[in-house]
Amino acid sequence: MYTQNQLVEDLKALGVNKGDLLFIHSSFKSLGDIKGGANTVIVALESVVGSNGLLLMPSFNLIEWDQRHVNWDINKSRSTVGWLTEYFRKMNGTHRSDHYSHSVSARGFESKKYVSHHLEKIGLKSRWDREEFGFTFGTYSPMYQAYLNGGKLLMLGVDYESSTYVHLAEIIYRTTCLDSENIHAHPFSNLTSVGEFWESVGEIAYGNVGDAKCKLFGIRQYVDTVSKEFSSNMDKYLERFL
Repeated sequence: MYTQNQLVEDLKALGVNKGDLLFIHSSFKSLGDIKGGANTVIVALESVVGSNGLLLMPSFNLIEWDQRHVNWDINKSRSTVGWLTEYFRKMNGTHRSDHYSHSVSARGFESKKYVSHHLEKIGLKSRWDREEFGFTFGTYSPMYQAYLNGGKLLMLGVDYESSTYVHLAEIIYRTTCLDSENIHAHPFSNLTSVGEFWESVGEIAYGNVGDAKCKLFGIRQYVDTVSKEFSSNMDKYLERFL
């Protein structure tokens, strides 16, 4: 059974540092037996990034597409992308962005400010945008802000099928190479193939946190590298257009 101190040491060995802006995709069960459960994991992460660090987790509402906006409630709609993300969302002191589909939860330095502007309609358009909500991956969305501001992506026991930042690379490719006004001309790439490409060229730290096999890398390098690859070789990765 892993303790908080053991998780802290594993995270430090992986390369998580004080002051990091950390976006986390996670599989709680991959960690193994944790003394104190999910709370121990969050406290360990907070301890490593410190008071000037910021933790972000997806709290996506990925139910049936046509139902996501119908009963959306920023305070009550559960996160559908894993137990750890739902626990994180419900903790006292966690703040959540107001987006019917791709909301993000945050804890740490200026966390409320960081997720309070997801209703803005500035920047990149995408097929997930709705009139009553802000741009999903727009300039003031939490995911784009993490991209802009030197964030790191921690893949905690998950593979590239969980890598939502691929969609940001797809949107940048669409905006650059396709009709930027036609938001429905969205390319969907094969996430596993994109991951294999990134593994071959990216600066990635590998290690275990508890039993979970993890990857840690810079969000901006990842997105920029993948979108550049798309611009010259999209056919290799394309699954379909929507």
